[in-house]
Amino acid sequence: MALVFLHYVVGDLTLGKPDFVEFSEADTLGAAARAIAESPEGAIPVWRKRGTAAGAALRSSECFVGMLNSLDVATFLARAGRDYERAMQTPVSEVVVPNPSLLKEVDPGARLVDALEVMKLGARCLLVRRSLAWEGITNHFSTPYNGKWLKNSETMSTSTASKSSQPSSSTLPHYNFCCLSREDVVRFLIGCLGALAPIPLSSISSLGAFNPHYSYIEASSSALAAISMIPHDPCAVAVVETNSDGTHKILGDISAYKLWKCDYMAAAWALANLSAGQFAFGVDDNGSSPLPPLDYPINSALEDASAPTSPRSRMFSSKSIGFVNNQWNQVAMGRLRSMYRGRSKPLTCKHTSTLAAVMAQMLSYRATHIWVIDSETEDNVLVGVVSYIDILDAVTKYPSILFPPTP
Repeated sequence: MALVFLHYVVGDLTLGKPDFVEFSEADTLGAAARAIAESPEGAIPVWRKRGTAAGAALRSSECFVGMLNSLDVATFLARAGRDYERAMQTPVSEVVVPNPSLLKEVDPGARLVDALEVMKLGARCLLVRRSLAWEGITNHFSTPYNGKWLKNSETMSTSTASKSSQPSSSTLPHYNFCCLSREDVVRFLIGCLGALAPIPLSSISSLGAFNPHYSYIEASSSALAAISMIPHDPCAVAVVETNSDGTHKILGDISAYKLWKCDYMAAAWALANLSAGQFAFGVDDNGSSPLPPLDYPINSALEDASAPTSPRSRMFSSKSIGFVNNQWNQVAMGRLRSMYRGRSKPLTCKHTSTLAAVMAQMLSYRATHIWVIDSETEDNVLVGVVSYIDILDAVTKYPSILFPPTP
């Protein structure tokens, strides 16, 4: 474990990562929707517009505004009303929630163990500088985390240039950056399972590697009401049915992960008009290609059978089970439960699953979270949720593993 967390530095994880491209807050929501679909993380960092001078590149982290994900886009459209095309021209600055703590700039020579501590404190992404000076670094040990390596780029460039015979990065016209996500770190760690032993083969329950305090909403409640209940990390709320004993049976979820690459206009209509259960059932079955706007208002009543049909309402659920023109009732609820399968089924694991299995499951599905169910029942009883931050916490919280005794 010490060889993994102490001998590797952040720069080692940037190999093969593409250069980071800034997305400006002045761009439109439509451009953001396309960028989110192309982003491997399903969310994009938003930046303040800055000058083109070489010195401005040295303050990249100070220009960061916040993260924008697919759920933010769908929610804004749902609340905007019928005129989707006009809403798509809205500047991103009016939609994104400012939160500079979600991104931290780190030196490429920072130890991996220190970078993990920064992520555990709330940073979702690490902005790593690429420069000619970094190519000259060969020492895999850096200053232990005490805040010194989280300095501004000008200071880092000065200290790095003094150790390298290559030109200082501050003299270059531009810096190249790449962005490391929590998924990138977990993907690196899954290649080091042997060094992490015995942690990977332990159950997530024994490691405390999932959060039992999950957010949930009843399937019969409004889908739009779930938005205010969704936490920031993970950005997901479980859609449940409460059993007679007070436990929750998970039927699906409403999350940024499920809306990644979705048809935002269809999702917005469904978010404003359907129940949470209906929304969760159809959210995976819509196409990603753009369609013309709806032919009727976004807040039209579900029971209004006279409302004109729209290709978008059929696109939202490929099962075509008639939710749009029928009021939510017990019959529809029973049909939902009986047909809840396939891609619409929530991604789950058992509380007895090993950490290695959960890591592999999350990476293979490119998921941000997995719902944890009780293995002793067959009714999908929800007991918690596991996210990337829970995994990072599990592999770093044992001092005997981080710093094994010297033989």
